[in-house]
Amino acid sequence: MLIAPIAAVPLSALLLVSVNIFMRRRTFASAVQLAGAGCLMLVVLVHVSEALQILPFMGWGEPNSVGHYLDLASAMLGLTLLPLGLLLGLMKNPDS
Repeated sequence: MLIAPIAAVPLSALLLVSVNIFMRRRTFASAVQLAGAGCLMLVVLVHVSEALQILPFMGWGEPNSVGHYLDLASAMLGLTLLPLGLLLGLMKNPDS
């Protein structure tokens, strides 16, 4: 229960930075980075929902449930898209 709110603090900052970068540049790389940060924030929200037992029909924490696959898919997408967006941004603008 305590880990999700603690993880929400740096992920919120990451999401705000990603939104700021996207609003300034509006490139494909910044959109990919923003999508990755959003997916990681979704992982935190899933864990908070599981702990508070919000939407119990999702089957939070149970294997082969919708909640489990939502958590898994958003974690995989977030951990793929965020570094990909950062890498694409660095390849396009190596000076910044």
